[in-house]
Amino acid sequence: MRLSFALPLLAALALPQSAWAQVAVADSGDTGWMILCALLLLLAALPGLMLRHAGQVNVRNALSVSAQGAAVAAVATLTFAIAGYSVAYAPGSPWLGGGSNLLLANLGELRDGLTVPESAFVLFQLALALLAACLLVGAVAERVRIGWWIAFTPLWLLLVYAPIAHAVWGGGWLADLGVMDFAGGLVLHGTAGFSALALAIIAGARREPSDPGHTPLLAMAGGALLWIGLSGAVGGWALGATDDAATAILNHLFAACTAALGWGLLDKLLGARTRATGILSGALAGVAAISASAALVGTGGAMLIGLIAAIVARTGAAFVAGKVDDSAGTFAIHGLGGLTGTLLLPVFVLPLMGGVGFDANISLTGALTSQAIGLVIVALWAMVGSAIAALIISVVIPMRVSAQEESDGLDTSQHGQQGWDFR
Repeated sequence: MRLSFALPLLAALALPQSAWAQVAVADSGDTGWMILCALLLLLAALPGLMLRHAGQVNVRNALSVSAQGAAVAAVATLTFAIAGYSVAYAPGSPWLGGGSNLLLANLGELRDGLTVPESAFVLFQLALALLAACLLVGAVAERVRIGWWIAFTPLWLLLVYAPIAHAVWGGGWLADLGVMDFAGGLVLHGTAGFSALALAIIAGARREPSDPGHTPLLAMAGGALLWIGLSGAVGGWALGATDDAATAILNHLFAACTAALGWGLLDKLLGARTRATGILSGALAGVAAISASAALVGTGGAMLIGLIAAIVARTGAAFVAGKVDDSAGTFAIHGLGGLTGTLLLPVFVLPLMGGVGFDANISLTGALTSQAIGLVIVALWAMVGSAIAALIISVVIPMRVSAQEESDGLDTSQHGQQGWDFR
């Protein structure tokens, strides 16, 4: 299956390297754009998610959850460089990439089919992977050991994230089935959201939930950095400083703003108090939803996707409340937001809805079926893979801190920012 917009990466992977190398030249503008988008994503993770998670927890755990985010970012970066990039994007089978790019060896002067050095492409993909890993920290904040995170992150990245990235973005088997994801509605947000659900279930509930956290303003500031920083994902996946990049970022903002207002309005209609943190949660749900189709839909379509995502995510958050203790709402915001955008992509890509349209041999029913299949597979893969990784690590390093340490707060325990206990 192919769309008429021909996703740039898939088209690039289809081009023979030798033929392309004869005509392609590095473009400094496209290269600079890719580097800038990668830096925006790094800003979203560090300090964006660190501030957001710190503001959402008890004051006794603010430093520890920030330390966990920094540790996860460091481990994810090294893991992606050692093997993650090769598993996701090196030539290999439909299931996994090969070993030609282990330790980032054999990088080309240009990424095949693109006008940017492969090193710039690696930097952008690394930032996406790092952000996905950091999203998980907030879901089980205030009760998990930092040593457990350090051991879990590499296994999760290689068992869950990299294979899914290869299957969808690396020309793998889900791409062959026709699964479409422009900038991470499924690969980034969906994978992180459903992985977070699995971890929250395994970890269990906190003994003293912190809602809405000790400093909502800090959470708002971090969330705003995440909102803006994630524009780097949709802009970067245009793979150059082009009209597609500008369109994607515009739609990113339209969806986020509509979703923010939609979440607040739904709070009001349901008789709940409209919170500033809720409005920001709506914006992030809209960001997660539009990621799947940011450069492929029209302005009205982006707004509708954002509104629908806010309704789905807000309803989902209310449904799981009291059942699963997801400290940062990662599943509802990113998982359900990404799910919504992935399923809505075929509808809003239609020219009737202002989108770019399909090839003549692709039907709406076929596209919806492919998206649904991809969503189910990724959700199951993320949950089962995360559960397996979590249980394997927990045999060696217990996942949860003791009841006394949780009561005292991780900031003062040996599992907080003052020390790492790997027992």
